[in-house]
Amino acid sequence: MLYLFLIHYLNKLYDIPGINVFRYITFRSATAAFLALLISLLLGPKVIARLRQMKIGQYIRKIDQEKGPDLSEMHKGKAGTPTMGGILILISILVPVILLGDLTNRLVILMLIVTCWFGAVGFLDDYIKLVMRRSLGLTAANKLFWQICLGIAVGLYLYYYPIIPDKATQLYFPFLKNFHPTLGWWYIPFVVLVIVGASNAVNLTDGLDGLAIGCVTISALAYVVMTYIVGRADYSAYLQIAYVKEASELTVFVAALVGAGLGFLWFNAHPAKVFMGDTGSLALGGALGIIAILIKQELTLVIIGGVFVIEALSVIIQVASYKLRGKRVFLMSPLHHHFERAGVHESTIIVRFWIVAAILAMIGLSTLKLR
Repeated sequence: MLYLFLIHYLNKLYDIPGINVFRYITFRSATAAFLALLISLLLGPKVIARLRQMKIGQYIRKIDQEKGPDLSEMHKGKAGTPTMGGILILISILVPVILLGDLTNRLVILMLIVTCWFGAVGFLDDYIKLVMRRSLGLTAANKLFWQICLGIAVGLYLYYYPIIPDKATQLYFPFLKNFHPTLGWWYIPFVVLVIVGASNAVNLTDGLDGLAIGCVTISALAYVVMTYIVGRADYSAYLQIAYVKEASELTVFVAALVGAGLGFLWFNAHPAKVFMGDTGSLALGGALGIIAILIKQELTLVIIGGVFVIEALSVIIQVASYKLRGKRVFLMSPLHHHFERAGVHESTIIVRFWIVAAILAMIGLSTLKLR
């Protein structure tokens, strides 16, 4: 709103020196990141205090184990830690984007809708579990239903109102510059898979202090670069990747996500003072999924968000193996709990996962050139 007011109204009337700096994506993105960080740091203590006052704390459930340390005993010190901190993340993202983003850009609107929708699903789940004291919250089927509903709506919209008219349903493969298969109608379920899969993968990763938000922030840093490049005709032509005319404006959103992530990590780092809950994890995962779709880099998300993919696969493999063979592959899933059960310290696991996330993000960025 501030951007539109300054550029399209105030500057046209008075031609104020310096106002034109707001036309630059780089300036608004850097400002959005700083503002998101500032909001998160300033608002964080108040949000945490309010959640603590409302007694919205983490419940540590007992887990049946065959061997390895008792994780419920190891994590008992986290019981009562305020959760639903995803509210802080969402506020820290939305305020800078609303102020500094171009709200006439349909891709920005799509980003806002998807992030808020998944955040609302997560909030409802957290609210039922923590405020209404119903331990299961929303059922998995209910959560998937609302996630899939939005995924289908987004898929239909992008199919009938494509971001690249002549390449609406094409897929762009990392490292391959001339292989762009067309999915046709299958593009709609593919969009659902990317958004819902990314959302739930981040949700599964959110199990240790700072693990999920650190990996999300690293992935978002990579997407700051990618959204800017994809939105530039000259850069995308040079790199021989899809050019999405409206995509550069998404850089403001992703930069705000980075700032909000760093601010939340300040309070979520071990030992955590607050957890994001499903409110944050589902929203952030959905945001990463829709970013990848809107810049036509859906498959690159598998690399950049590789930590989330591995975490989700560990759960799938564990469940499938137990049902088919009656045996577990991992000591526990998701994968970060396997390492905990193996005796690796929580802080060591977190930092190593961050390192892996950073390496994968750099590999993902390198696919833009290596074709």
